[in-house]
Amino acid sequence: MSKQTNSEELKQASIDKARHSLAHLLAAAVLKKYPKTKLGIGPTIENGFYYDFLFSADSADKSGLRGQKISQRGQPKSAGSAIGELDLPMLEKEMRSFINKRIDFKSEKITPLKAKKIFSNQKFKLELIKELQKEKAPIHIYDTGDIFTDLCKGPHVKNTKEIGFDSFKLTHIAGAYWKGSEKNPMLTRIYGIAFDSKKELKDYLHLLEEAKKRDHRKLGKELDLFHIDEKVGLGLPLWHPKGAILWRIIEAFWYKEHLKNGYDLVRSPHIGHRNLWETSGHWGFYSSSMYPPLEAGQTLEEKKNKKKAETSEEYLLKPMNCPFHIQIYKNTPKSYREFPFRWAECGTVYRFEKKGELSGLTRVRGFTQDDAHIICRQDQLEDELKKVIDFILFMFKSFGFDINSINVYLSLRDPKDKVKYAGNDKGWIFTEKILRKVAKEKKLEFKEEIGEAAFYGPKLDFKIKDVLGREWQCSTLQFDFNLPKRFDMTFINNKGENERPYVLHRALFGSFERFIGLLIEHYEGKFPLWLSPTQIMILPISENINDYAQSIQKQLFEKEYRVEIDLSNNTIGKKIREAEMKKYPYILIVGEKEEKNKTVNIRQRGIGTIGEMSTKELIEKLDSENKPNN
Repeated sequence: MSKQTNSEELKQASIDKARHSLAHLLAAAVLKKYPKTKLGIGPTIENGFYYDFLFSADSADKSGLRGQKISQRGQPKSAGSAIGELDLPMLEKEMRSFINKRIDFKSEKITPLKAKKIFSNQKFKLELIKELQKEKAPIHIYDTGDIFTDLCKGPHVKNTKEIGFDSFKLTHIAGAYWKGSEKNPMLTRIYGIAFDSKKELKDYLHLLEEAKKRDHRKLGKELDLFHIDEKVGLGLPLWHPKGAILWRIIEAFWYKEHLKNGYDLVRSPHIGHRNLWETSGHWGFYSSSMYPPLEAGQTLEEKKNKKKAETSEEYLLKPMNCPFHIQIYKNTPKSYREFPFRWAECGTVYRFEKKGELSGLTRVRGFTQDDAHIICRQDQLEDELKKVIDFILFMFKSFGFDINSINVYLSLRDPKDKVKYAGNDKGWIFTEKILRKVAKEKKLEFKEEIGEAAFYGPKLDFKIKDVLGREWQCSTLQFDFNLPKRFDMTFINNKGENERPYVLHRALFGSFERFIGLLIEHYEGKFPLWLSPTQIMILPISENINDYAQSIQKQLFEKEYRVEIDLSNNTIGKKIREAEMKKYPYILIVGEKEEKNKTVNIRQRGIGTIGEMSTKELIEKLDSENKPNN
């Protein structure tokens, strides 16, 4: 498992300077071609940079830019915008000409008066200057001589010669509201990517192409797994039969392994009374992610008829499962002899997400957490933490991920902040120490992040990398000082006294939706045999063979394999092409020869034709493959 070294951090700082400087060169190129353009901001982002612009109708010069409006899907036509993605190569050419001139980047701290004079025709910069004045913050500019001056505190390269001539590329254009508010003007955002070398850029562009091919939204449609319907509601996926089967396979494996690992299953409702969320603290501290209350004192009909409710009860869609599990604990008194409690639930929760932030299965409004809470004594903590770590790694390995590429983060509190955190110093010191200890004993290479802990306790986060090297947040192992105190959780210890137990939150997948989206992209829809919604497709060459094909299907059904038959009138060539597009692990072709020999002709995904086998031989082959990677 990887840990960022000092040399890697220095390299990252260096490329960030180059990316930030390229954002300035992009703005300079735009101003050269579009002198009346208004500038927004141009920060670095992961793998690159962007800059926001407001183009006016007459901002372009006559230097040959095409002047088409933005018309790509998802890219708003900014008022008067005269730039499109076909113009990006020309802007790149200008940026490279600046690089060749070996321009110095010079920083200067200036007065507000001078700043307003420099940016007198740049309304967004003037707005930022006023904000800096109000905050009594220093104002800096970065000057590149006659080329460009920007309001910026850096850092930047000292000279453009430090930027690789062929190590960057402008990629696309999108619309973005100034400061992210719909009340503000829509700007045109130009994105770029940049790396240390031409080879790194080329490799990344290849990954982008792979990512497009693997996009779970695209594959979800092609493989008929799920879709999101505006009439149902954005962020609320509808699972088709094949997608529901995939979910069921994963869920069945999850339940089986939890029972084997000593967990008990619990279930909780989708809504909870306002009092529950007030006690838990969600009402006060998590309200920005929760939906408004549902009134349970009257029917919809009564509400429509404006009939006044006789009694009023408020319920909320649950954003988390935790308070319900706590109430199960509190239902009866507990003795120290009963510990630990390991309670697991695949519970659907609902969290408010802005419309523009929703994305396929990875960012939704309703999702199912593979949740568990471990309630234990202090002397049991170390053992329980180790068991969870083993379980996390087992799950990742079972689904085909390289456990050696997992990045682990230990999120700690900021000891200087005496207000933010629940609990006390003694509890924080103890739990942070024990998390660090078990992580080391389990030989996890982890990065400590001070100030990244939730207010209610420290945690270990496990982020896995897919085949494209992208990092995904999945598993979390989290202490909680908040809920035990708020709900006054106690047990009778071996001295006959009331003692407060420890509570661990734990998720393996994070959510089923995100995890399935990750699996789709990781495998490019080519699921291993045990995960494939349809494992085998049978293709009879003609109608005369349909009965034989169905007899094969019946034999495979009896062995609990998921099998379909294409009984259409299409040619066998078309049947094969369509089956291959659906990425089935096995295609069985049967004709008169196979019927006579009591065999099937097998095509295996990724290999091709492997020849004839009897049904018995086929089942033996399938049985040897049909299992997780553990």
